[in-house]
Amino acid sequence: MAGLKDIRNRIASVKTTRQVTSAMKMVSAAKLKKAQDAIMQIRPYADKLHQILSSLSASLENVEDSVFTQAREPEKVLVVLVTSNRGLCGGFNTNITKKAVELAKTKYSKQLQLGKLDFMCIGKQGERQLKHRGLNVVANENELFDSLTFDNVSVVAAETMQAFANKSYDRIELVYNQFKNAAVQILSTEQFLPVEMNEEQDDVSTNFDFIYEPSKEHIIQELIPRSLKIQFYKALLDSHAAEHGARMTAMHQATDNASEMINALSLQYNKARQTAITGEILEIVSGANALNG
Repeated sequence: MAGLKDIRNRIASVKTTRQVTSAMKMVSAAKLKKAQDAIMQIRPYADKLHQILSSLSASLENVEDSVFTQAREPEKVLVVLVTSNRGLCGGFNTNITKKAVELAKTKYSKQLQLGKLDFMCIGKQGERQLKHRGLNVVANENELFDSLTFDNVSVVAAETMQAFANKSYDRIELVYNQFKNAAVQILSTEQFLPVEMNEEQDDVSTNFDFIYEPSKEHIIQELIPRSLKIQFYKALLDSHAAEHGARMTAMHQATDNASEMINALSLQYNKARQTAITGEILEIVSGANALNG
């Protein structure tokens, strides 16, 4: 059995760890509230924008004239992987990286074998894991999470869109954690480019005859780039909120585990202390009996 001093040192160490994890949990909870508000505010706007875009495209014959809607044979593919810059958030980064690798080995296995599958990482953790697996990471935009604003994200989105327009890539996929709640993240894969238009619209607004100014064609050409930038921004906001939720949950579990360990060590300490006291009493009694004898 470990000595009393060793057990006391372990208890002190675990208590320090519990203080750290508890503090990290509270920090993540505060950050989660802000990140959650941001994603909840942008979702209705993004969904409505996509609905308008789909409604307009359903009534046009030449929507494919836009460079961003032109479907090509995916000879070269770019996968944008969104993770976090920091760890200590459970399986948040590992799970989404596995999702990206699974996408590469299944849907784009041919491009992977031919060396025509590239990755762009937003988040240091995903970049590190992909490079460890020997996959081709051509770019990273890890600094976006230092100042996650639409203006900063739209610059990266525009560069990605330009790479598709220049035919550097024939298809671009987004892989990220979608925020559901603090304890649940949905592993999501979305085709970013080319834009997939929904031909069938069930919305009742399609039954009305609206007057468009200047024209449907002009409006849709303006909406497509804006919708793409919003989609890119929403994916990062989703991942950002999911990260704080995952970290808060992980730190909550770590704090509970530390408390259980402290209780177990305290019980072990009390047993060892009781054993030591009993041994000392026996020694005293034995010594007294020897003197009397």
